[in-house]
Order: sequence, then C-alpha cells, then structure tokens
Amino acid sequence: MTQDTRFGAFQFTSYRKEEITVLRRRSPLAGLALGLFLLLPACGTSRLTATPPPEGLIDVAVSIVPQKYFVERIGGDSVNVSVMVGPGFNPATYEPKPSQIQQLSVTQMYVRIGVPFEAAWMDRIAAANEHMLIVDQSEGVERMGGTDPHIWLSPQLAKIQAQTICDGLVEIDPDNEGFYHANLGSLLSDVDELDVSIKDTLAGLESRKLMVFHPAWSYFARDYDLEMIPVQIEGSDPSPAEMAGLIRMAKESNIKVIFAQPEFSTSSAETIADEIGGEVLLISPLAPDWLDNLQRVADTFSEVLAREQ
Repeated sequence: MTQDTRFGAFQFTSYRKEEITVLRRRSPLAGLALGLFLLLPACGTSRLTATPPPEGLIDVAVSIVPQKYFVERIGGDSVNVSVMVGPGFNPATYEPKPSQIQQLSVTQMYVRIGVPFEAAWMDRIAAANEHMLIVDQSEGVERMGGTDPHIWLSPQLAKIQAQTICDGLVEIDPDNEGFYHANLGSLLSDVDELDVSIKDTLAGLESRKLMVFHPAWSYFARDYDLEMIPVQIEGSDPSPAEMAGLIRMAKESNIKVIFAQPEFSTSSAETIADEIGGEVLLISPLAPDWLDNLQRVADTFSEVLAREQ
C-alpha cells in the first residue's frame, strides 16, 4: 500500500443541520451517505458514571471542532468548551478575535492539536493568561510526514489523545480524578468498539483505493489498510498534467467516486468525476459527533469500494 502524507491548508464552512447533505452526482449512493453530517455533538456524555464536580465549570478552549467531542466526553458536565477556529474559518490563516483572546484570560485550559494557525498564535494565546494550562493533544503521537495534523481521524491515536486530555483535566481538578477517569474509560471502550466495527465494515474488500480531494484521511487509511490518492497536494489544485494523471489512475483502478469535503470547492473533483463517468460524494473530518462520523464514513467507504472491485 502506498500513501501520500502531504497536505495543505483546510477550511471550515458553517451549515445548518437541515442543509448538510451528501452531494450526489449521478449515483444511488446518496441514500447511504445521506445524514453523514446530521450528527449530534457529544452523544456519549450520557454515559457518565460519576458525580461531576459540584463547583464552577472548568473553561476549556480548543483549536477546532472535533476536539470538543473528546473534552466533553471526558469532562462531562464539569466543562464549558469553546472552539477557537469555528465553522467558516481557515485554521491555516485564522486570527483570533480580540474577544477570544480576552476570554482566554479566564480560561483554565487550552488544548492545542497542531493545526497551522497555532504556529503563529500560540505564544500570544499563552500570554493572554499565564495561569492557563496548555495541553498538547498531539503529545505522544507520531505525525505522518512530520506535520499532518489530522490525527483525530485515527481511533487508535484518538485513545492516546483522550488520555492526554484527561491528564490535563486531572491536573486542574485533582479532587475529581475518579470522575474524569471513569469518563475516559467509557470513551476508550467506545473507541475500541468503533475500531472493531470499522475493521469489520471494511473487511474482505478487494478494491482499497480511495481518491479524495483534500488528503485528510491518511491516518484512517493507514489504520484500515486503505490507499488514499489525493487530488490536492500541499494546498494546491492539480496542474493539467497532474489532472490527466489522476484521471488515468482512476480509470485504471476502476475508481468511480471522488470524495470531497463540504469545506472546499469541489470543482477539481467534479472535473475528474466527469472524465471517468463517476460522481463526487461529500464526507467531512470535522463533524462534531466524532464517533458516529467515523462509522458513517467507514460505511460509505465500504459501499463505494464494494461497487468498484
């Protein structure tokens, strides 16, 4: 299996729940993918097994939306989570609003993950509150290519990240260590079940090549023995020669679906789809319900690959 670990800047777009659907182009697969983004945030918080801290909430800030799921699963009713780079903004070039910097003055914990905007802003974020604990969610995680930030899309790596977040909450609130560990245990159990389910979902497929517009799925592909073929390289659309090569590769591999994200333009993906008589389907790595989203993505991948083999 070959992998391309290069990636570029990525963007977020805000959608109302009723507007978020899977783009369908000449395919019955929309029925499978329909609802891929109709996801409820932090669905697992109802599984808490301990009493949350009785005093004030712990204010936690995170860089991007998917991190919120993990903090809320572990922190439960004891945390209030805000997202720095919300829907509609680019984490490669994002500049925090003055109000966000001001809010950090009363924030107890900031969870970074390694998205590009952090490189320019973490010093100023830290300076906003010298007492704020800064937790690096990527600690202990080896990045593909040294820089690929999409580490939350690997269930196995997500377990390491969840432990890191738990350790941060315990450092702030040691009196309730048992509460956070109980919630962490519940989350890790769900992640293990998800991992087994995804492996079962993708087992037995002869075709394992996925053509995607933005290369967000490198870790997922590595975990589940898939081959990700990216259209976009280092944030740029393909040149005419590269486009011709991608079209040729798609035809040779019987690829009929190009996966794109609702956060990006789909024009290059649509061009390839038109040339191969295929379609574009939208999947997102940024859905708020991390657990449900990865299972739905696996289901969609399985259905597509089964048709292409």
